[in-house]
Amino acid sequence: MIVGTAALNQTPLDWENNRENILEAIAMAKQQQVSLLCLPEMCIPGYGCEDLFLHPWLAEKSMQVVQEITPATSGITVIVGLPCHYNHKIYNVACLLSDGEILGFQAKQHLPKDGVHYEPRWFTPWPAGKVTTLNIAGRQYPFGDRTYTLDGLTLGFEICEDAWVDDRPACRLAEEKVHIILNPSASHFAMMKSRVREQKVIDASAEFSCTYVFANQLGNEAGRIIYDGDALIAHHGELAARTALFSFNRVALTWAGIDYAGNTIITTNIRGGHTSKEEQFVAATALGLFDYLRKSHSHGFVLSLSGGADSATLLVLVTEMIKRGVHALGTATFLARLGLAEEQGQLPTVEAVTNRLLTVAYQATENSSAQTLAAAETLATSVNARFYHWTIDAAVTGARQIIENAIGRPLTWETDDIVLQNIQARSRSPIIWMLANLQNALLLTTSNRSEGSVGYATMDGDTSGSLAPIAGVDKPFIRHWLRWAEEHLGYTALANVNRLTPTAELRPAASGQADEADLMPYVILTKIERLFVLQKLPPLAIHRELSKEISTRQAAGYIIKFFRLWSHNQWKRERLAPSFHLDDYNIDPRSWLRFPILSGSFKNELEELTKLLR
Repeated sequence: MIVGTAALNQTPLDWENNRENILEAIAMAKQQQVSLLCLPEMCIPGYGCEDLFLHPWLAEKSMQVVQEITPATSGITVIVGLPCHYNHKIYNVACLLSDGEILGFQAKQHLPKDGVHYEPRWFTPWPAGKVTTLNIAGRQYPFGDRTYTLDGLTLGFEICEDAWVDDRPACRLAEEKVHIILNPSASHFAMMKSRVREQKVIDASAEFSCTYVFANQLGNEAGRIIYDGDALIAHHGELAARTALFSFNRVALTWAGIDYAGNTIITTNIRGGHTSKEEQFVAATALGLFDYLRKSHSHGFVLSLSGGADSATLLVLVTEMIKRGVHALGTATFLARLGLAEEQGQLPTVEAVTNRLLTVAYQATENSSAQTLAAAETLATSVNARFYHWTIDAAVTGARQIIENAIGRPLTWETDDIVLQNIQARSRSPIIWMLANLQNALLLTTSNRSEGSVGYATMDGDTSGSLAPIAGVDKPFIRHWLRWAEEHLGYTALANVNRLTPTAELRPAASGQADEADLMPYVILTKIERLFVLQKLPPLAIHRELSKEISTRQAAGYIIKFFRLWSHNQWKRERLAPSFHLDDYNIDPRSWLRFPILSGSFKNELEELTKLLR
């Protein structure tokens, strides 16, 4: 049998797109003489429909689409995913279609509820081993947890999370000597997760003596979550097929030929390979930006380019999106997928497309340095982005004079430091927004995870924008990645950025303002954040860990500062622009960590540490 699996670039509620991608995958599979094709979890409506799963019409529409797709399965068996209502509850279901008929529905047994997952809010878990029937247009179909037979081979199911728990369905399926386990998944991207996923599939095929078929979603489906399109087939402990990751195509198909009589792999189809964390970061973000741009029907990106690390990272990521997209699709298809008309004459070069899609501006104040201006302009010019340079001193002075007249005294750096810093950041926002509006473009905000944790940002200033692509990664990684990009991606103009000390440049130059002097060393901040968010440790336990590296007094001071800033700035995290999930955790309250806006600010938990500072 030739067994196939695919990754699809679906969009919530885009019925036409989702249906066409499924039909294209089926057609491609038939061309390769695939007999059994597994498609991703919730590929009918899109996995990211959120609370619309609670609306009965969504499941009804999904079932309608299944019936529209069914005739295309003549001569092939296909698995598709959708929500189903049964006895006033909603289930996450895989539907088995074969030779133009519906064979049955398999319901998911384990629902993820940690990290970016909220499935128990919408779905009910199905009990293992229970089978009933579902009535569709007067016909009864098997519904629940059962196996199926195809050409003398027994098929069983695990649906995404089912494979990541200890009491997994595969344990029972192995007892039934199932030949093939199908796993329609929507397994989100995180850096280096693909290695773990692949090993899990290989190990499952060995442990349960089967062919294990894993399907996945592809691209930026709904805004925050990116899928790497990692679809896999393994047979008895050996990898047989894998899609190339981060495809710009709508469908990524792979397949393998298995001789079940001889229990051997006849044909393999292993594409791509695992890359470094640095390469996965740029590949995932480039694909995420491409899909966000086209699905939001925007015409490009606008960025306030400060000459610092964060904005430089975004400039490179957008440039890489264009380079990789044009290379993968060709210029004409790339522009067409973005809904942009071709310019007359010859197809534009990558540099010309960059000039069309990326606009940046250096917005100076009297506190800006010649070094950051040079870094920004050199970098923008090197990729042929549209570059603007203006000063905002008049706007800052005007706002300052209004307040000084109102309160009857001058503002000074000695008494009004934060006020004078913030007005500069906020004065930049309306002007850069105007540029984005003029171009129907997405305004990118440069927020990173480290600054988001402690609120080291000006609301309605440097946080102002419609998308925050790097808000899910920490500052030390960004600085490391920029040095890697300078060397490995050929962005030699990053040398100017990489030489600079991170600074907001909001105080007078004589003050020597530096981010880490205002906060703490970024590596320490990231260590505290990781121990708190990912390992869920309280302040005292974090202090024990941090004291292994620095003095107990110093550790106490940093931890107290972190938790006070964290607690006081939850309202800022609630207002950050949507961000991509890229690392093994993030701090977005809408996709990972919910924290109360008002709290006791860890007062009791920090008392013991406060004593160390006395």
